[in-house]
Amino acid sequence: MRIALFTETFLPKIDGVVNTLCRLLKHLEKNGHRAMVFAPEGSPPRFGNTHIVRLPGAVLPFYRELKLLTPIFPVLRFLRPFNPDVIHLVNPFALGPVGLWAGRRMGVPVISSYHTDLPGFIEKWGYRRIASGVDVYLRMIHNLTETTLCPSFATKEILENKGFERVGIWSRGVERERFSPEKASSAMRHRLTDGEVDKPLLIYVGRLSKEKKVDCLVDLVRAMPDGRLAIVGDGPHRRALEETMANDRVVFTGYLTDDDLAQAYASADVFVFPSENDTFGNVVLEAMASGLPVVAARSGGPLDMVHHSENGFLFEPGDVRDLIACVRRVVDDADLYAQMQAEALKEAQSRSWTAVMDGLVDVYHQYASAPGCLNFRSVKDKSQALVVKH
Repeated sequence: MRIALFTETFLPKIDGVVNTLCRLLKHLEKNGHRAMVFAPEGSPPRFGNTHIVRLPGAVLPFYRELKLLTPIFPVLRFLRPFNPDVIHLVNPFALGPVGLWAGRRMGVPVISSYHTDLPGFIEKWGYRRIASGVDVYLRMIHNLTETTLCPSFATKEILENKGFERVGIWSRGVERERFSPEKASSAMRHRLTDGEVDKPLLIYVGRLSKEKKVDCLVDLVRAMPDGRLAIVGDGPHRRALEETMANDRVVFTGYLTDDDLAQAYASADVFVFPSENDTFGNVVLEAMASGLPVVAARSGGPLDMVHHSENGFLFEPGDVRDLIACVRRVVDDADLYAQMQAEALKEAQSRSWTAVMDGLVDVYHQYASAPGCLNFRSVKDKSQALVVKH
């Protein structure tokens, strides 16, 4: 098959969307499919054997890691020789409508995938009217495609309540050979605890920005004088956090990759995830595969993975006291900790990247052969949902 992908973000940016897209491109190449990617200026010219068409754009003032790409670009000059079977709009915003227009011009089926709750973030930044307009705009784009695939049941329900049509699930997997309790490292634990290796070690991995609710971590670490906190990641709020937590028991590592990231997870004790607007939460699954109980906000994508009192705890969004109480319960009860660790590993082991990507390729095949004519099967067991059609 030949798949053309239009994405608003790509390397060198590092986030869940980019990581998922890179994994998809590797899977397509490995299985004999061809891909072409339309991505922002600054991206590499190639990814493996995949040609990256780089498009000019300007940084969004309210989300500086996302570029507003110009729609005025001769994409058909690249698409027509490539002759795609399917066009996939990844998190469409500015470039997505160009791919949609090109698909209509060429008679090629177009599907979309919803990855980021941009309206939710914008609302939390205090721009409610803009958020409402963005919601309407995104719904219009997605409803013009054959289907919208989102990563979790929680996100599917939210989108359907907003009027998104033909919504299905394209879930996420985890590299079980990479993220494992066996990757625990005494040297890494020494680094993350600043030498206090015997104290409980909490870890957060992700973007450091206000919309991720990372300020909750300040109150958490101050409420646990017997614990340590490692913050892995970077973002616009990092400097403010470092200044606020300068005298607290916290280690900031910046972005970690490859074995360093796997060791960081496995060397910690509890994973903390306060974000309320994540459509999935790849880092939650990576933590589980590393044997960590998870304490996450009762919101968004983590609801598909974190089962309250079984493999972790779900605290009420924005309720720092509840967050602290949940972490305390995990840390203070050795038997409960062992149970949650085992259940977290079981949850992660049920999610294979290969099955996830094979399911997406199956969707590509079906739309390429009979666009607009699919009946979507239902899946009641969320743990088995890899690709669920509407």
